[in-house]
Amino acid sequence: MPVQELVSFAPWTFIFQICNLLIQMYLIKRFLFKPINAMLEKRQAMADAEIQDAIKAKDEAQAMKTEYEQNMKEARDKANEIMTTAQRTATAQSEEMIKEAAQQAAAIKAKAESDIIQERRKAVNEIKDEIGSMAMEIAGKVIEREINEADHTKLIDDFIANVGEVS
Repeated sequence: MPVQELVSFAPWTFIFQICNLLIQMYLIKRFLFKPINAMLEKRQAMADAEIQDAIKAKDEAQAMKTEYEQNMKEARDKANEIMTTAQRTATAQSEEMIKEAAQQAAAIKAKAESDIIQERRKAVNEIKDEIGSMAMEIAGKVIEREINEADHTKLIDDFIANVGEVS
């Protein structure tokens, strides 16, 4: 008979086993699954927060990169503008210096020419005065004595010699 007891169905044992199973399931659910689920939800929330922070940091980094690139572009543009302005200024200054030098050279040339003309007039006036004084001397000598042909030739030769010495 022992074989029969192993295979037999005892309703009270079955009910107690079902109740025992339900109690174990309740206790496992209450003390094991709820804390584990709470911990998993907490971890999930932390992971989601870290992902959101990472996305936010990535967006901020992208915005900073864009701003940096824009600032670099503006700096390059400004540097190019400064270079262009400096080149224009240098060109304008060099042209102005060339114009001033040309004007100074023209002024020096004009002054030199006027000085030459003035010196020439002065020399001509001195020669005229010299010739006039010589003519007066000759006229005085002619008046003092009577001129014969030989004296007349001699006076002319003296006059020509004196003019050669003056010039």
